[in-house]
Amino acid sequence: MIEFTQDRRQHPRLSQNVAIKIFQDEGDIVTETSNISGTGIYCKVNKYLRPMTKLKIRLLLPLRKNNKKTTKQISCHAVIVRAEPADSKGAYYVAIFFNDMTPKDAGIISDYVNSCLEQNVNLS
Repeated sequence: MIEFTQDRRQHPRLSQNVAIKIFQDEGDIVTETSNISGTGIYCKVNKYLRPMTKLKIRLLLPLRKNNKKTTKQISCHAVIVRAEPADSKGAYYVAIFFNDMTPKDAGIISDYVNSCLEQNVNLS
């Protein structure tokens, strides 16, 4: 018998690498997402970031506008909700929740995620 489990997340996640910059007092971190949704990202960073740490991030979303590739910069405030070791070299996987973003930017991210997911379904 095959069982299906339903994801409890309200927003779909896209396994996509999107360039991000994390701004913090101890120095900025440049990395890319492992996945992204309308409410947050999951990524690998080169140092421990304590859960509940508030930070500012900038996403560089690769978009297509009028058949031309473009990049949309989205800046927002976020908070670390989870951090777990990625390897023995001091890298960590962190889950980051967007806690202060304009509705327009949240819509752009959601549209990006949904359009990429639809393209993947159509290519299957």
